[in-house]
Amino acid sequence: MQLRDWFFGLFGRRARSEESGIRGRGPAIHVVILDGTMSSLAEGRETNAGLTFKLLSEVSATRNLTVHYEAGIQWRDWKTTWDVMTGKGINRQITRAYGVVASRYREGDKIVLVGYSRGAYAVRSLAGVIDLVGLVRSEHATVRAIRQAYRHYSSGAQSQVVQDFRTHYCHPSIEVEAVAVWDTVKALGLRLPIIWRWAEAQHDFHNHALGPHIRNGFHALAIDETRQAYAPVMWQCPEGWSGHVEQVWFRGNHGDVGGQVWQHPQSRPLSNIPLVWMLERLSDCGVPFPEGWCDRFIQDVSAPSIGNWRAWAKVFLSRRKRKVCQDRSERLHESIGGELPPVSVAAQFHDQTSG
Repeated sequence: MQLRDWFFGLFGRRARSEESGIRGRGPAIHVVILDGTMSSLAEGRETNAGLTFKLLSEVSATRNLTVHYEAGIQWRDWKTTWDVMTGKGINRQITRAYGVVASRYREGDKIVLVGYSRGAYAVRSLAGVIDLVGLVRSEHATVRAIRQAYRHYSSGAQSQVVQDFRTHYCHPSIEVEAVAVWDTVKALGLRLPIIWRWAEAQHDFHNHALGPHIRNGFHALAIDETRQAYAPVMWQCPEGWSGHVEQVWFRGNHGDVGGQVWQHPQSRPLSNIPLVWMLERLSDCGVPFPEGWCDRFIQDVSAPSIGNWRAWAKVFLSRRKRKVCQDRSERLHESIGGELPPVSVAAQFHDQTSG
């Protein structure tokens, strides 16, 4: 039995996942991609996260690269309806992804975490586990140790027990090369009215800060989304954090920016703008992509948005414009008149303390 299957079998219902690449000699890059609710890798129905997986799959066989992709919650029958509505199972998803990274990582490797929507929330929480608890070494990556690491994270306690766990079972130091996310929302399911507030309250322990172990943070945000249930979860950068962060606003709503537009293919050129922006950042971080990949994605800021009032969106009566560019890590993308260059948080705090 594959280690991946073992993890999935013991951490709840088997998720829809795909793997690509093999580890060779020397340092490797490990990419974990967690997609949004009702996502799919079917041709023409991929989100930006799914398209990222497919691109990486083309080169993973010839590079020292492993890619783990997991779809979001799927509706299969009436038994899964509540899961889809509330986002039940996100903790198991984070635990599975943590187990995958722990089982593969060796000293000198790179870790890259990618997500959209609920998946963005999940990979940011995964980064929080690594920051608070550490990453279990591969020889200790048993089901018991993985579960114990997640329990320590969810408790939020920095006790001697946690410190002892880190010392005995985890790598002495660990860095995440990049966390790349499209429109993080605390949307753990379909965000139906009233239900979303209850579901959100069940996961208040998750850490939204950019921890000191993260070198780069990239966040693509939807400037036209108005549903309050889809309010973005912005990054909080602790004072003294020396990494690089870009939180960039794009035209479109939540689905446009994340590429979940399969029912409205005319919106794909709009979704390609945050897709290409994100992949260019990952390429700068050393993630390999096929030659000429950018030419595949037509970009058009004037392409129609899928809008905020289609289908289920009509039932969301609580609306509010998003607050834009409240932090110096934020800017408008050039396609909608962006002017401010990306800044490092280190520079931000230097300005604050020297002014």
